[in-house]
Amino acid sequence: MATLATSNESLPVTIDDVRAAHMRIRDSIVRTPTLISRTLSQLTGATVYLKFENLQFTAAYKERGALNTLLQLSDAARARGVIAASAGNHAQGLAYHANRLGVPATIVMPTTTPIVKVTQTQGHGATVVLEGDTFDAAYAHARTLEASEGLTFVHPFDDPRVIAGQGTVALEMLEDAPEIDTFITPIGGGGLISGMATVARAAARPIEVIGVQAELFPSMYNRINGTHMPCAGDTLAEGIAVKEPGSITAGMVKALVDDILLVSERNLEEAVSLLLQIEKTVAEGAGAAGLAALMQHPERFRGKTVGVVLCGGNIDTRLLANVLLRDLARSGRLARLRIRLKDQPGSLYNVARIFDEQRVNIIEVYHQRVFTSLPAKGLIADIECEARDRQHLNRLISALRDGGYEVSQVEAG
Repeated sequence: MATLATSNESLPVTIDDVRAAHMRIRDSIVRTPTLISRTLSQLTGATVYLKFENLQFTAAYKERGALNTLLQLSDAARARGVIAASAGNHAQGLAYHANRLGVPATIVMPTTTPIVKVTQTQGHGATVVLEGDTFDAAYAHARTLEASEGLTFVHPFDDPRVIAGQGTVALEMLEDAPEIDTFITPIGGGGLISGMATVARAAARPIEVIGVQAELFPSMYNRINGTHMPCAGDTLAEGIAVKEPGSITAGMVKALVDDILLVSERNLEEAVSLLLQIEKTVAEGAGAAGLAALMQHPERFRGKTVGVVLCGGNIDTRLLANVLLRDLARSGRLARLRIRLKDQPGSLYNVARIFDEQRVNIIEVYHQRVFTSLPAKGLIADIECEARDRQHLNRLISALRDGGYEVSQVEAG
């Protein structure tokens, strides 16, 4: 990887393309901050700069490439309109800027797309067409409409204009934090990392470019490394859950990117939670993938000055709540304890007394008499509780066992 056997000049996007894109779009996007995170730096052993692309109007960097493409269309193409297949951030970024520029936009989405995403995209002025159960079906229909209605298809990643627009993220990061020596960048189709790597290779000093994919969707990793790991599963990082990377982007990644790391679902969840707790910012799973790589592979980045792109913040609030609660459970602050009791007066009271003595808060209590393998006079009580930390919880469990109770912890996923 990054052998540079192909010269940078022969690649479809150059540093001049990225600079020109920035001149076009900079007055119509948010100049998001690049800020050092002292707490994350202490946790990881690296100097960590975060680029808050979740603060764009549509909460994702995708606006950049979409706008750069729209601004290069002819007047005739603008009048006819644009079309895209997307159920995510590309749809909203393209719809928003097309509406702002007076360009008709059609977005084809799978019929399974959550209604909130449909409504948000329509709210930006786009016509939404629901077609097929999968993204592939929606994509095929979009290409059919492109041909039949004379529309311009705007690809979410495999287009030099889109890649150049996404690369403006790196230009801004290096302007704000010129000491960055490593980019950690999520990879879905590869548009963002292709643009950022173009900027990195044009710098006057070496800047390492590391890509990140979810373990469940290692599509670019497979393409570059010749592996055949499956791409499937219910990943938190749905924004980078791409089964087939682009052909243009794959060539650029092979030429310009140093390495691709894979991250687990657990680390993705931890990264989303950490960003909310430490930085008070909301990132979707894909947006937190760079931090997840930093947390999962700290030895890889120790001592480096890293730039991490928080590329999007569009996460369902119910999913976010679930991620946060699961993280609290893993840290020992929330727990469900399963306690075997005797079915007689005072049993639950005596257990509650131990909770009180240990100053652990009881949230909910579940009695189970029927659906259990215990004898008829046996009783299971599941008690959800809140402790200060893992050590506090362990002291409670020890006290319960010292009191003669059988206790087990119902583990979070």
